[in-house]
Amino acid sequence: MNVPYWIQDAIFYQIFPDRFANGDPSNDPPNCQTWGEPPTLWGFQGGDLRGIIQKVDYLLDLGINAIYLNPIFLSPSNHRYNIVDYYTIDPRLGTLQDFHALLNVAHNNGMRVILDGVFNHCSRGFFPFVDILENQEHSAYRDWFHIHSFPVEAYSKENHANYATWWNFNSLPKFNSSNPMVRKFLIDVAKHWIEQGADGWRLDVPNEIDDDTFWESFREEVKRVNPDCYLVGEIWTIDPRWVGTRHFDGLMNYPLRAAILELLATKSLSITSFVERVEQILNIYPRENVFAMYNTLGTHDTERILTLLGNDVSLVKLAFALLFALPGAPAIYYGDEIGLDGGKDPECRKAFPWEPRSWNANLRAWVQKLITLRKKFAALRRGDYRRILTDETRQCFAFARKIGDQSVLITLNTGATYRHLRLPIGDLSWQDGEIKRDLLGGDEFIVSGDFLSLKIDAKSALWIA
Repeated sequence: MNVPYWIQDAIFYQIFPDRFANGDPSNDPPNCQTWGEPPTLWGFQGGDLRGIIQKVDYLLDLGINAIYLNPIFLSPSNHRYNIVDYYTIDPRLGTLQDFHALLNVAHNNGMRVILDGVFNHCSRGFFPFVDILENQEHSAYRDWFHIHSFPVEAYSKENHANYATWWNFNSLPKFNSSNPMVRKFLIDVAKHWIEQGADGWRLDVPNEIDDDTFWESFREEVKRVNPDCYLVGEIWTIDPRWVGTRHFDGLMNYPLRAAILELLATKSLSITSFVERVEQILNIYPRENVFAMYNTLGTHDTERILTLLGNDVSLVKLAFALLFALPGAPAIYYGDEIGLDGGKDPECRKAFPWEPRSWNANLRAWVQKLITLRKKFAALRRGDYRRILTDETRQCFAFARKIGDQSVLITLNTGATYRHLRLPIGDLSWQDGEIKRDLLGGDEFIVSGDFLSLKIDAKSALWIA
């Protein structure tokens, strides 16, 4: 199975294009909000592709080598999940030339770019749907959608459309993906942008196109254009059906995120239950797909991690230390690394504040260090996972990542007081009397037989190698 070789080495950064950086004010809409205003469901703030290009140095300094862009195609909304034209870059984001320039600067710096594929539904302004509104039952496109009755009325104030929609929003008519013409159109779109140089697709709500033959054809056709492109599905549950030769390389690992939050935020998971949940995720999928999971603490659809953790930066650092130590490709939602806060949409989609004085510099340096170490140690990217310790009383647990003769021991203290631990490390092939160092803080510990004794501060992590 052709899971891309580069995914195990990827460090993703998710960008909501309208809110990351404004590099070309000439394409701003006339009613553009001031950068940094409280975000709204309808307002644009001027972020664009040129802005991303101009901030590539920021991403490279952080250590990013892969970007996931929320939708960039012509749409009336700032989120662009209601697409009008799948073949046109939204002019408020720039031009096709700008898109190619972004790919060039990314690829020249060893950075991949994946796009957001919205193939379950479209905008009311999408030309086949407009044709239905104009011609009703006489439209040549009436079978492109699930029309329940005529006449079709798409602009009533109440969301009770007489056609299938996404979650009852009149503005989001759902495609009839069983129609061969629709299937061909969507797959041609996906192939087109891979041919243009994109490195993969994040597939929006793919479970709502509940059709294995569609996704099998989609994968086959897109991988024929570029066998190394990355296909990742937005699946919110643990479900191995969605990975493999008929579906995707990996999934957005929302179950892992949920487990981390239940451990650190709501404290509804015990240490043992958390470790068992993680191991369930790791064991239920084929190994190559585990390593291709998109692991994240937040997205455009969730509250910010800082907000969810009660503005406790120590817990945010602990969550990142855990995320970057586990198998799968770690991902940062833009601004989480500098302590951007925010509740549910639209608050989680604030404009990135480019004045460094407003950043949490300590948190950014922490994330930067995690990225540097993950790149340095192959065990953290490609190593096997091994449970070392679960200690409910001390609210601590430990696991190792091991490849060949390289091991990294990850120890976490989720409690409010420092702890002394004695870890069994016989499986790690460490030698009696060896001195081991914490990569994150610099403390040193001595191996004693098959054990390592250490002290770990409250709400903190050690990466020992």
